Amino acid sequence: MKETKGTEKQDAPAEKSEEQWKEVLSKDQYIVLRQKGTEAPFTGKYYANKEKGTYLCAACGQELFSSDTKYDSGSGWPSFFKPLADDKVTLKEDHSHFMERTEVVCSRCGSHLGHVFDDGPKPTGKRFCMNSISMDFKKEE
Repeated sequence: MKETKGTEKQDAPAEKSEEQWKEVLSKDQYIVLRQKGTEAPFTGKYYANKEKGTYLCAACGQELFSSDTKYDSGSGWPSFFKPLADDKVTLKEDHSHFMERTEVVCSRCGSHLGHVFDDGPKPTGKRFCMNSISMDFKKEE
């Protein structure tokens, strides 16, 4: 699989050094967003969220997913069948932990959001399995 390119240059957040990221993110956010960690299932603040709104990258604020595409996958992580737009996320091959997966990162700042799998619902058949700690939520008004 080849890497899909998001928008090449948007805002300055991608320009932060790892030391700067450590200053602006909590320790747990840093582990997931910058070191590709994974929060435990059924522990994140958004996995059961049913409110209408938009999910944003917790590192840079880029809008990523709509609540209209969120569904209960039973996995314990917030799951979506598509991003707001293809250029909001970048997909990368991930061979870590002796697995073949596709990592999902924010196209603006490169932060780790989660993984995408081919076992989602129609219309896309995709399951964007995201870490709650990688996102913020903007409630629809």
